[in-house]
Amino acid sequence: LFLLMKEKENDKAKLGEMAAGLHAGRYMITMMGFFAVYAGFIYNDMFSLGLNLFKSRWEFEGQNYYGVENGAEAEPTSQHGSYESVYPFGLDPIWHVAQNELLFFNSFKMKLSVILGIIQMFGGTLLKGCNALFFGETYDFLFEFIPMVCFACSLFVYMVVLIFMKWSINWNSRMLSATCMSPDSDGWGSADYDGQWQVCDGYKEDADYLCTPWGLTCDADGADTTADLCPLDFGGSGDGCQPPNLITTLISIALSPTSVDEPLYAGQTGVQQGLLAIAGLSVPVLLLAKPLMMKKDMENEYHEDEEGGDHHDEEHGFGEIVIHQAIETIEFVLGMVSNTASYLRLWALSLAHSELATVFWEKAMLTTLNMNFFAAFIGFGVFAGTTFGVLLMMDVLECFLHALRLHWVEFQNKFFKADGVRFAPYSFKQTITDATVG
Repeated sequence: LFLLMKEKENDKAKLGEMAAGLHAGRYMITMMGFFAVYAGFIYNDMFSLGLNLFKSRWEFEGQNYYGVENGAEAEPTSQHGSYESVYPFGLDPIWHVAQNELLFFNSFKMKLSVILGIIQMFGGTLLKGCNALFFGETYDFLFEFIPMVCFACSLFVYMVVLIFMKWSINWNSRMLSATCMSPDSDGWGSADYDGQWQVCDGYKEDADYLCTPWGLTCDADGADTTADLCPLDFGGSGDGCQPPNLITTLISIALSPTSVDEPLYAGQTGVQQGLLAIAGLSVPVLLLAKPLMMKKDMENEYHEDEEGGDHHDEEHGFGEIVIHQAIETIEFVLGMVSNTASYLRLWALSLAHSELATVFWEKAMLTTLNMNFFAAFIGFGVFAGTTFGVLLMMDVLECFLHALRLHWVEFQNKFFKADGVRFAPYSFKQTITDATVG
């Protein structure tokens, strides 16, 4: 903000090499700071501490009297799915004191990295279509852009849809619907189950029988599987009543397309078979359609005699066109997989950042606060120095370089060809200059 306030003065001043670099990157530095603060609020992570700004939606028994036992489970303060059960902004601070904190944050940040990466890469693919329309490249639009969109949507955008579906489903209710329990137990009639509780016929005849919440009599020997007890009938071993491993689900689309072991919704097998067919058909279209249409145009345009033209020259050779298109196809198909994995660096950087902050806080501050004033003073100095030097300086530079690489490689390779036309980033100053001259 200081650099922005002194912008006009620094434009006219003679600055040193370091100051000139900071002045040139003033907007980028400001936005990096803004989004760093925004990400801190989203993760509710301020120097490894969670801020209880809106009051946690979970509580431990005895937490107000510092009597929480190790291994205790937190209970929600309101019914699942209600407006009051949702933390207004960011993550609930209770996660920072939970034993499964790292497991939850790992899963959440990994999925978030994949979502952001696929959205950005898909946006780059859309820019390729816009470029084709702008320059009037009909073949590029029909036989490159459209197959690319079909391939990306059928596998990668579908993965994002599955992530949001898994997040939005009430798995407590689904798993409870496939659980055997006695109608006399304390858990019977729990609000965790979305449906209507029904006592099974077996229990009416013999109180020793167990029932599912939707009224199925459980096998007395306990031989029932989840698929036998689940009322959804989606197929597979889970039958829709147990949360799937999404990585396994995505791999199974290609390796085991005839079945889904842990489906999320009814008819998932048929949908995934259709998406796999679309992805499979888009590859040969992307590989062959454009070269064949260009060959047809070449045959119509050039009518050389036997002594005349050479159809294998450098500019118009059909073989060269096929090779170029094959490279384009391989780069896109394999690139979608490798580029998606590359976006996981966002997860790795966030994880390293949060763990370093935790180590600095625990080792430099918590260990000295209970000693004496002088030890706490020294501990704070170590904490402040390491936090500034490692997290605010070195780690920020590292994050900037990784973000730059993601924009340059994973995003721009979807539309920027680097074929002799210099890439010109958007500039307000240049736009105003051009408008004034015009």
